[in-house]
Amino acid sequence: MKETPEEKRNRLLSLAKLNVGSAYAGTEHSIAQAIASYNELEKTRNLVHEKLEEWYGIFFPELRLSNPISYAKFIERFGMDKKSADRPAVTELLGGAADQVLALASRSIGREPSGEEYEQLKALAQLELHIVETEDKLDKYLEASTKKLMPNITYLIDYKVAAELLARAGSLEKLALMPAGTIQLLGAEKALFKHIKFGSKSPKYGSIFKLQQVGNAGRFDRGRIARAYGAKLAIAARADGISKNFIADKLKEQLEETIKRQSNRPPKPGRQNNQHVGRGQQRQGRGDFRHDGNWHGKRQRRQ
Repeated sequence: MKETPEEKRNRLLSLAKLNVGSAYAGTEHSIAQAIASYNELEKTRNLVHEKLEEWYGIFFPELRLSNPISYAKFIERFGMDKKSADRPAVTELLGGAADQVLALASRSIGREPSGEEYEQLKALAQLELHIVETEDKLDKYLEASTKKLMPNITYLIDYKVAAELLARAGSLEKLALMPAGTIQLLGAEKALFKHIKFGSKSPKYGSIFKLQQVGNAGRFDRGRIARAYGAKLAIAARADGISKNFIADKLKEQLEETIKRQSNRPPKPGRQNNQHVGRGQQRQGRGDFRHDGNWHGKRQRRQ
């Protein structure tokens, strides 16, 4: 018996719901949302701390603390009356820096805030501390969930970078099917589209630039090391998404050998002095600079 249009519609809707439910059954989409939330919270916390420093700088301009959490806690506990702050309590909070901070507070040129001003400052400081607490919880969730879902990838790279790669790819299955070059450039989509559309310089790395081995590498070594990471991550992604075998220990040994070899590799001739060479000297085959300093060669037609 031929089904009616209404029956066909209901059947297709049920099939679509079933497919959507199965697609979101795993934890990978939760990881993608978690890393996106973590990154946004980090930006928000930096903005809140910047405004907190600007505001409290009116009352205690001499205070400089490298730890933003300690700065927020100092305002929360001692912001109302910095000059009468309890030494043991400040020492408990700041450690060895307590004596210096108390000395600065005793001769500070800033006034004490009013009750209303302090309540607003305290609320802003507590907001920053609450964001930090939420970040810590998300960080623990990301570490546990990514290491469980992607044991090979997280063995090679930081779990937060692994979560970003997963979020950029869309799913572990898609990440497992990506070639090494695509994984290498995940996170650099804007630069890649700019290169394709306007002919700008091609990007060499995306999110993996956050890795210490890539970010701290020399200028001409970053691309090589990023390429090595992309190759090994492609294999690790296939192991996590398809075969489910743990092979990351062997991959890491090979990766470390490759990075060591690339780091010891001498730069290509002329790279070290490129910044000090004239434009004409870099255009080999178009003419020559002679001792008189003039350009001798075929004039190039301007495009």
